Amino acid sequence: MTDPLDDGLIRLLAFFVVGGLLLALQWRFALRGDGRPAKRQAVNLAFGVIDTLVLRFAFPVLAVAWAAQVHADGGGLFGALAWHPIIEFAIAILALDLVIYWQHRLMHRIPLLWRMHRVHHADRAFDVTTAVRFHPLEIALSMGLKLGVITALGPSALAVLTFELMLSLGSLWTHTDIALPRPIDRATRWLLVTPSMHRIHHSPDKTETDTNYGFHLSIWDRLFRSYRAEPKHPEKAMPIGLDEYMNDRDQGLIALLANPFRSARKATPPEP
Repeated sequence: MTDPLDDGLIRLLAFFVVGGLLLALQWRFALRGDGRPAKRQAVNLAFGVIDTLVLRFAFPVLAVAWAAQVHADGGGLFGALAWHPIIEFAIAILALDLVIYWQHRLMHRIPLLWRMHRVHHADRAFDVTTAVRFHPLEIALSMGLKLGVITALGPSALAVLTFELMLSLGSLWTHTDIALPRPIDRATRWLLVTPSMHRIHHSPDKTETDTNYGFHLSIWDRLFRSYRAEPKHPEKAMPIGLDEYMNDRDQGLIALLANPFRSARKATPPEP
């Protein structure tokens, strides 16, 4: 069993270590460099702080601690079947990743959910800090869904901790403002999502935005026919964001927190 305090400490340390390394990496080898303004990064990082506080106050127990409790009680599918721990571990990781893929896809398909998710896509640049720019309502909904999946499956705390680390650190990686050498990128994509693959998903063009939903494994996009290999424009210069939220007044913290409660604007040119 994983102690909840240890779980939080492990995730926090991993986030800062990996996040710091990726920030340094994208500063040295930036593909675009448009994510560097300090004000923009501060707004995005503020979402990470707010989301963490919302989860702590809104949920009496979070994913890893809940998994420890359900697993100890022999609950869920795994409790009934008693498979080998390694098999349960692998299935839990795959199942949670598949659920997150479909959650992400439905966020784009269902208008009410898109109102929350568009806060993430309204970012006009693409870098590591975009990985934590999610509206707290979306984060709370995602946690509720994970708790439901954990209840149904009954995975070990270790499996859920591993997935939670993959989810947060993988998001940092796939939003990093770099591009792997093309041969390495093409080979990696057969299994894992890369920054170049995910960058396409942040295009304002709906035919590109509604592709490449995967967080870790690229197999889901290939299996469910949502994979796109290349953007219409070179990724170094391709547009990023949503056309209707290109003005500075839409990019402040308060405006973004209020965004889901407002009707979508018509596309407007950015302020000079």
